Amino acid sequence: MYLCTSMEQALYDYILEHIEPEPDYLYRLRRATCVHTLHGYMVSGHLQGRLLKMLVQMIRPKRVLEVGTFSGYSALCMAEGLTGDAHLWTYEINDEMEEFARPWIEQSSLSDRITFSIGDANVLAPQLGISFDMVFLDGDKRTYVETFETMLPLVRPGGFILADNTLWHGHVTDEAYDRDHQTQGIRSFNDYIATDSRIEKVILPMRDGLTIIRKVDS
Repeated sequence: MYLCTSMEQALYDYILEHIEPEPDYLYRLRRATCVHTLHGYMVSGHLQGRLLKMLVQMIRPKRVLEVGTFSGYSALCMAEGLTGDAHLWTYEINDEMEEFARPWIEQSSLSDRITFSIGDANVLAPQLGISFDMVFLDGDKRTYVETFETMLPLVRPGGFILADNTLWHGHVTDEAYDRDHQTQGIRSFNDYIATDSRIEKVILPMRDGLTIIRKVDS
């Protein structure tokens, strides 16, 4: 969570006290992520995790794709919302995360709903030959535009792409980060989709920014 003032922190704490509790397994995973990984702050966390679960319950996807597994927290949250024979495929390009993430995914009660792979989703996901109902985009910020263009054809008409970190710590409006490549990537992505007639989109100013994108019906 990227907060600047005590009032914002108080509001965030208030929100967490008034939403669905974080399941114990996910709480332990989040804590372990913060303690044992270099960039533990990147974990989705309680609020976004509950939102991801609810969005899955609302959209009711049969096939979900995640680009960027990290520690597995967001994959497990989305898998919570799946029903019937629905399934989630998640890809992590950083092979150093496999030793941490795989046990947490495979030892969870939702492991049968998740296929976890190490590799580049831009290369591997199209090889599945699957049309997805929902994609969670949370990979390399520098290549969001390219990843979006790879994933959009894989999404069925009326399906959704959720793009994470689209406000990027507030750096998208801060000139001090004009030379930062990740900030440049997020800005380029936001500008790129803003005028894209193939989609409808809205940015939620929650946590680090979450853009909900709907592929228009063809």
